Amino acid sequence: MKLISIPKVLREKLGEDGADALLDLINAAGEDIKNDVIKLSEEKFEKRLTEEISKLRVEMSKMYANLIKWMFIFWVGQIGVITAILFAFLKFMR
Repeated sequence: MKLISIPKVLREKLGEDGADALLDLINAAGEDIKNDVIKLSEEKFEKRLTEEISKLRVEMSKMYANLIKWMFIFWVGQIGVITAILFAFLKFMR
């Protein structure tokens, strides 16, 4: 925290108690501003994080759908190959 000193002229006008009260008021206002900035930063960060996570979820669902599609194509291909091998084997056995 910064050290604030009140000029001598102002201290003489306000008196010691007034100068101390002014100093306390300035420090309290500084703390309030600091807390407001931190709160605003947290809210902004949480909003941005939520947006990025939702984008990530959309991308993951697209990748999952694409994976299912390719797995289905692979299974159909495998069934075709196994069927062809079985027909060839049965023809060879006759």
